[in-house]
Amino acid sequence: MSTLKHRFGIDIDGTVTCPGTLLPHINKQYNINMKLADVTEYDFLSGFPHPVNRDEFQAWFKENEPFMYEVSELAENALQILQQWQPKYELYYISARGTNVFDVTQNWFNQFEVPYDHIELIGSHNKIAIAKKHQVEAFFEDKHDNAVEIAEELNIPVILFNTPYNQQAVPTNVIRVNNWVEANHWISKNF
Repeated sequence: MSTLKHRFGIDIDGTVTCPGTLLPHINKQYNINMKLADVTEYDFLSGFPHPVNRDEFQAWFKENEPFMYEVSELAENALQILQQWQPKYELYYISARGTNVFDVTQNWFNQFEVPYDHIELIGSHNKIAIAKKHQVEAFFEDKHDNAVEIAEELNIPVILFNTPYNQQAVPTNVIRVNNWVEANHWISKNF
């Protein structure tokens, strides 16, 4: 007789991947030396030392997105912890990435042996409907407003990975962690 597993919703970029993993690509393209600490809003342009045309940046990003995702670095300890979780929990990745990079994303998961039960690329930051549809019981996120909205709308705990760009206040069911070890500690106490 199988027991039902708890199901987690997990963001990919800045959560499973290292929050600074795209910076070297941006720095090279724009010949700058931006650090993660410079990015104080969920928008890379917030960290630029000079104004940049948003449309041009977005066009460059879109064109280079597949390659950048292909070589993204895993966040420290993410792989080991997700592998520990796989037998116990269902891992549903819900990302704002577009479906145009689904193959790249799935190949990355397979290449790095990141366990998953489901990957959904929704092409927008509105994850509430998808999280609700899949009945996730906790969510893992790095984008402040996503974390707050998911926590408030679905009344579930949201683990928010601390970054320079998500320092605004949060409700009590948004739990700030500095890394995957702290996330794992909270999950093992509460699930």
